[in-house]
Amino acid sequence: MRHTIYCVLCVLATLTLAILAARYATNLWLLGFFESLQTHISLFGIALALLALLFKRHWYAVFLLAVGVGLAVHSVMLLREYAAVPPVNPPAAADASKSFKLLSFNIDDDNTPQNGVRIADLIVGSKADVVEIFEANSILSQLPRITDIYPYRIGCGVMTTDCDSLLLSKRPLLTQDMHSLGSLWDNRFIHATIDMDGQTVNFVSAHLSKPYFDEFHTVELNILAPILKDIQGPLILAGDFNASVIAPDMQDFLDDTSLRHVFPEPATWPIKGGAYGIAIDHVFARAPLRLESVQQIPDAMGSNHFGLVTEFSVSK
Repeated sequence: MRHTIYCVLCVLATLTLAILAARYATNLWLLGFFESLQTHISLFGIALALLALLFKRHWYAVFLLAVGVGLAVHSVMLLREYAAVPPVNPPAAADASKSFKLLSFNIDDDNTPQNGVRIADLIVGSKADVVEIFEANSILSQLPRITDIYPYRIGCGVMTTDCDSLLLSKRPLLTQDMHSLGSLWDNRFIHATIDMDGQTVNFVSAHLSKPYFDEFHTVELNILAPILKDIQGPLILAGDFNASVIAPDMQDFLDDTSLRHVFPEPATWPIKGGAYGIAIDHVFARAPLRLESVQQIPDAMGSNHFGLVTEFSVSK
């Protein structure tokens, strides 16, 4: 009986770890969901291997344990690979650049009107300089009072008839652009330039398809990357990427665009995972713009994602 349980546990651990290890041999969109969960699935594989060793001490379970530890360690290395490096000599208080605030939140198209009121309260009271909302339909009825605080916007009737991606600003938009990334979804890319106390900053929002929707996710990243490389000046990109930075196409995207993120990134999905979920909603930046902090909004307000509040500054 002990041998049978040992064999079952080893088979489960082998299948679990083989799915993760496949990324090192091939790049299949079918693996996209598992790749974003590499840390969590590796820990599950380690637990299975340890449990197998309780039933029988055998070299194969030790081998599985070593593979699981290797995959878990490498996943943390991947999470850190494109993290922003703190400045060696931070500016003195008198010379420090002014900080600004960005609120970004996928509020979920299926959210209720009651939660839409709460989310509108969050936006109005956030003191954010710029707000980027994804799947914004549930706050459409709240726009009149939101626009009292944020009179400048793209989305929800401005530059598009739908209410999916939405950018709100307290300051005038110097330039504005909105279009699609690929053929699956319409108008999920926004680019606006805004004068932030004498410094022009590029604000970009992007909402990508899920990585297991064929190869659409990689195609959209391949469309997005050249656009960002052509943008001049400080840039901050926030969005729902539906993938962790562990994913191979996300790694390629960050390498190609020189964008950086904070480490560790706050978990945003699934909401039941709380702080132990994964980060699939990101805020990326390119120098001279610097991310000071990125924090999770602890109340999802009916959404299936947590929102993010980002403090950033621009070096002069």
